[in-house]
Amino acid sequence: MRVLIVGAGIAGVAAARGFLAAGHEVTVLERSPALRETGCAILIWHNGTTVLDDLGVRMDGAGQRLEAIEVRSSRGRRVMVMDLERLAAHFGAPAVSLPRRVLLDRLAEGLPEDIFRFGARFAKAHDDGRSVRVETEDGTQYTGDLLIGADGVNSQVRTALFGPQPARPTGTATWQGLIKAPFDPGTRAQIFLGPHGDFGLNPSGDGTVQWLIDFRLRPGDVHEPRHVALAALRQRYGSWGSPVPELLEALTEEDLGLFPHRRHRAPLRWGRGRSVLIGDAVHAMPPMLAQGAGQGLEDVSALLRALAAAGRRDPAAALTAALAAYERSRRRSATLASALATQAVATGGPRAFLTQNEWALRGAVAMPGGLGTWMLRRLIRGVSARL
Repeated sequence: MRVLIVGAGIAGVAAARGFLAAGHEVTVLERSPALRETGCAILIWHNGTTVLDDLGVRMDGAGQRLEAIEVRSSRGRRVMVMDLERLAAHFGAPAVSLPRRVLLDRLAEGLPEDIFRFGARFAKAHDDGRSVRVETEDGTQYTGDLLIGADGVNSQVRTALFGPQPARPTGTATWQGLIKAPFDPGTRAQIFLGPHGDFGLNPSGDGTVQWLIDFRLRPGDVHEPRHVALAALRQRYGSWGSPVPELLEALTEEDLGLFPHRRHRAPLRWGRGRSVLIGDAVHAMPPMLAQGAGQGLEDVSALLRALAAAGRRDPAAALTAALAAYERSRRRSATLASALATQAVATGGPRAFLTQNEWALRGAVAMPGGLGTWMLRRLIRGVSARL
């Protein structure tokens, strides 16, 4: 089968790898002049690393395998520990934090260079029932049996299939960056919960740490000068528990990246005819649960499984059945992941009091020691169609 993939992000390159391994002919259309190795670090949970293993992606030496997550109050009091090594033994795959560029390089490793068409901006698609034809902005045409839209939150393939359906702002945002840690980052992620939002620290390999602050976006935040923003962050979070103050003091203006959150609700239809959507193109979600990349990898896995299960019957009927099966297998878990990620920032109301009040958090210390690990296992299982 001839497969056209629009978008060479994590989901798109993973799809290219999987379809090539399954014996298909693959062409990847990417609007950028090369693989976009920008961005900070990302956390891949056990469901995502399971798919990476299925795809034969080499992960040795990539980032940092995480041993646990420590949840702390803003003053540094440890509230809960989630044992990620226990979950790794349960699921058969670890949780890893690594720079996005490293993951993209590992996904692309060994792929033929000639499958990529860089500088190819999607313009329109035409499906005549027997094949699908894509035209780029420069007038070049590509014909295939299947079109996969992996072109992100502002997907032009989604617009071509269903009309304009823009992702909507959630009213929350993340300040984040990836720096050489001014302390030993260790092997444990840390999440500090406080009245102004959540402050996360993820060891990401080679002595680096990904820092992130999830908060309710205020008018003017997006246009605030970096030096003003950095001063405000130090004032707001500088009295929190160690090592938050140490990290804030080590930051420069160039280390700050602001990312307003947007969400695209997983629709009832994930494709039409010979075209289908994966990743942020179909279910963009806030990064609160670190499931964005993982859900894209889940899509790739489910699509490959559905096509393999369709067998060798009439090709057109097999493709129709496979795409329908793919939708059914992914809709529930992706919708759950999106909803949970959207609700994860609590900076007001009763939920905020329970999760970000120092005295309320002290009460959480009395919870059974394994409860956090059990809750995380249930969450990961709930948002996965692979595990």
